[in-house]
Amino acid sequence: MTHYNGKTVLVTGGAGFIGSHLVDALIKKKYNVRVFDNLVNGKIENLNRHKDNTQFQFISGNVTDPFDVANAMEGIDIVFHLACLGVRHSITHPFENHRVNAEGSLLMLDAAYRSKVKRFLYCSSSEVYGTAEYVPMPESHPTCPCTVYGAGKLAGEAYARAYHKTYGLPVVIIRPFNTFGPRSHYEGDAGEMIPKSIVRALNHQPIIIFGNGSQTRDFTYVEDTARGLVAAVECDKMIGQTLNIGSNFEISIKDLANKLSVMVGITDSKVVLTPQRPGDVLRLFADTSRFFKLTGWRPQVKFEDGLVKTIEFFRNHPLGIGELMSSETGRNWRKIIR
Repeated sequence: MTHYNGKTVLVTGGAGFIGSHLVDALIKKKYNVRVFDNLVNGKIENLNRHKDNTQFQFISGNVTDPFDVANAMEGIDIVFHLACLGVRHSITHPFENHRVNAEGSLLMLDAAYRSKVKRFLYCSSSEVYGTAEYVPMPESHPTCPCTVYGAGKLAGEAYARAYHKTYGLPVVIIRPFNTFGPRSHYEGDAGEMIPKSIVRALNHQPIIIFGNGSQTRDFTYVEDTARGLVAAVECDKMIGQTLNIGSNFEISIKDLANKLSVMVGITDSKVVLTPQRPGDVLRLFADTSRFFKLTGWRPQVKFEDGLVKTIEFFRNHPLGIGELMSSETGRNWRKIIR
């Protein structure tokens, strides 16, 4: 196990949901952290607690711009590459999604190689698998993505492996399953089921399920995911590996919606079924045994405890629950009109 505390870390997408929690974890461990983000999905307020910390630096820029990338990479020892555009964004904007997620990852890998970084962690996604053919899903499970997002993430993985095998770049590839918690995206095409449902329920609006609700997900609390990413970089045996991070359980979306309705405590918030989303993965359930064996990592926050923390975050959000609802669009994708 190698510890790099005191070294300088670059976090792309560090103003985002998972990225900002990763920044918290890295600063706590005494890393010097530089965030590289264009704030399309990320929010600078996610990082406000660090703005006066000498360990922290923010650089605005795009992972698709060679000048921005070279500027961000200067003096960096370790890269956590999280910057991406999301699943539902890819339905309407497939080429832009590919450019950021796949081509942007290639540009980051090349810059990291030229800068001789000591580790490059590529944050992939369980979306590369598509719907489970069997569960729990080990890393050897077939990859058959349902969306351009999943395909772009898989392309980024392939580029990362190529840079490791061809150029010796010390790469680690992590596939997080679904992550939830405070600062999660509730708005626009980045919005996900748990935060959207909480915001709707707090505003006495129906919780929306796309499809019949039988879809399952494996949810991990965001602070546990962040700890896992740090553990992956600090583990020498991870170099060249592709590994899952998840909680090794599954819950149906319908059961989750009913649970949230009760936990939020708004009795007039009902669960409503609507047409299925295009490209929706029907089942995800992680096998995390290899990751645990290498790092000893396990989730520390129970699922229900994480939901309580997430509900309280949105209930006490500085914008107010009414203002949050004004950005909640219900359906979080648009059809491409030909």
